[in-house]
Amino acid sequence: MLPPASAAALAAQFMQREHVLGQALAVLAAWVLLNLIGGGYYLAQADRRYEPFHFYSLNVLWNLVNAALAAWGILHLHFTPPTSLDATELLTTQRYYENLFGGNAGLDVLYVLTGSYLRRRAARPGIARPERLLGYGRALWVQGGFLLLFDGIVWGLLHWLAGTWPLLQP
Repeated sequence: MLPPASAAALAAQFMQREHVLGQALAVLAAWVLLNLIGGGYYLAQADRRYEPFHFYSLNVLWNLVNAALAAWGILHLHFTPPTSLDATELLTTQRYYENLFGGNAGLDVLYVLTGSYLRRRAARPGIARPERLLGYGRALWVQGGFLLLFDGIVWGLLHWLAGTWPLLQP
């Protein structure tokens, strides 16, 4: 059973979390724009027979997915706290977001490892189209590395934020 908390304190804690999520989504959106504009520019100039073409093509595709995720997240941000907010709901959604970003960080490690696998596989003799594996592997390193850093930082901020909430103090 959670201790009773004032509606104003719950609303303030809810808005603190929404602020952190909003800032994180703004960073993700900036990453998306950088990759779509820069990657799209270099993709248009790349020769498909070489590694850079495959690197930029996967980056552009990956960031179309990131754009959809960032847009979905931004559309679901709350600019005012719900009127029926209670401590249990606040903690349940807090746990959901921490698990979401923590789980995503685990997936990001898999992306980086898959990139390493693809690049190692491209070095084998007789592999058809090694430039594709090299480009895709490098793209997985870049995207997985950024997302690992991003998800880890957002998870850490959310976890730290929840630790500052009075309703969670002993």
